[in-house]
Amino acid sequence: MSSSSSSALEMEIFQYIDAHQSDFIKVGAILQGNNEHRAGAPEAWTSLAGEVPVTKDLKEWVAVESDSVQPHLRKEVMRMMALAADRLSTLGATVNLVNLGSHQLPDGQVLPLPPVILGELGKDPQNPTVCFYGHVDVQPAKKEDGWVTDPYTLTEIDGNLYGRGATDNKGPVLAWINAVETFRALKLAMPVNFKFVIEGMEEAGSLGLEKLLEEENQSFFSDVDYIVISDNLWLSNKKPALTYGSRGNACFFVEVECGSKDLHSGTFGGIIHEPLLDLIALLDSLVDSTGRIQIPGIYDDIAALTEEERKLYESIEFDLEEHRKNCGVKKFLYGTKEEILLHLWRYPSLSIHGIEGAFHEPGIKTVIPAKVIGKFSIRQVPNMDLSVVKKQVVEHLEGVFSKRNSPNKLKVSMPLGAKPWLADVNDPLYQAARRAIKTVFGEDPDFIRDGSTIPVARMFQTVTQKSVMMLPIGAADDGEHSQNEKISRHNYIEGTKLFAVFFLEISKLHQNLYETSHTETIN
Repeated sequence: MSSSSSSALEMEIFQYIDAHQSDFIKVGAILQGNNEHRAGAPEAWTSLAGEVPVTKDLKEWVAVESDSVQPHLRKEVMRMMALAADRLSTLGATVNLVNLGSHQLPDGQVLPLPPVILGELGKDPQNPTVCFYGHVDVQPAKKEDGWVTDPYTLTEIDGNLYGRGATDNKGPVLAWINAVETFRALKLAMPVNFKFVIEGMEEAGSLGLEKLLEEENQSFFSDVDYIVISDNLWLSNKKPALTYGSRGNACFFVEVECGSKDLHSGTFGGIIHEPLLDLIALLDSLVDSTGRIQIPGIYDDIAALTEEERKLYESIEFDLEEHRKNCGVKKFLYGTKEEILLHLWRYPSLSIHGIEGAFHEPGIKTVIPAKVIGKFSIRQVPNMDLSVVKKQVVEHLEGVFSKRNSPNKLKVSMPLGAKPWLADVNDPLYQAARRAIKTVFGEDPDFIRDGSTIPVARMFQTVTQKSVMMLPIGAADDGEHSQNEKISRHNYIEGTKLFAVFFLEISKLHQNLYETSHTETIN
């Protein structure tokens, strides 16, 4: 495809998406100003592409309270999965709703797990096959939590589309579907084959997903070339980003117990080894005032920082002062952009999260708790080994505890461990996405990591051994998991264009790689 014909095709796609953006959104209310940016007359497209109805818009999806965390809303998650399956079927995809069985809650209640959608559209052997992963469940949300609008009524305010799931992850899932719909509506040849993996339990730990991926690895994923996930955010409010890594996480409980019951501090204070004092000493030994972890050996296995990687940090758009204000703190541990990002993405961190068993209500209760449990986690980076980290933590805490000569019982456990994820920024997948971003947004993206843990990226990469990429369309201020979650109209619509151009770019790049490989084989 020549450059001129490629540009003409992109323009045709962009015009269609602009003309149909209200169909993709259909907000419940528009507040504060004129936010209608629809361009072109939809009638112009009827003669060109025929009448292709766009169903299941963002408003309808946000309206479903598909909260996977709260048991009484499981039926809404089921309803959301049915809506998503219907949307893909309308698109022309073959859809399989895979039953994952049920799971038992801590209170003994047994709930059915939502099915996982495995969808497929196109089987052209000349095309690459791109698999898109997304989820349509959401975090809990109530108006009284501090929302300006009803969290389940998509509302536009000053160009922002507010609603639970707007950016995490219903908006990006629909943007991908809308991009595919655009090719279908314009009767354009599909540049890639599509596969879809859409789940309804991501916010509750993706129960059953890894087992399903393993079972389908030799069948559903056998012809997949690339896997794309759009379930995270840019680092900036305005500059696009590509994510190539995330930290892992090892969560720890450290339990100290002195007896079978709580005691009165007036009767027993001063004559016993109090568990909470032991625990505070243990927690205090973990990290110093500069943020450096004090566990011996914890930094030994960290991968060395290469010059190529270091240069990626130089061009990243990151406003230190804006970031400080956003999180409401007076000062960071480090004073430069590079230091902040390296310690947020590239180096491990240790955070203390709370103490179970200690009195935490308002007022005073003069009690000595019999048992307390401290909770902390270590965000890991590449080359760190979970089993080694656990051993280092246990040995350190046991050593500190032994020096206190306390008769209390100590127990250290690691109930949860997730490994870090890292991709190659020179992979064809990233090259294609970079070109698509340049076409749509007019600038190269930031190559970023995520300081948090994204288990699904590592899961897909480990199980399928395919190229995995995080391609976000949400901005840094979208507030995923928070009150007033939103995605801007601009990001939602331009993100739809980005996905459409990405299809073209990965097709071209895949063809070039095939031709190069074929020529080398002949020679």
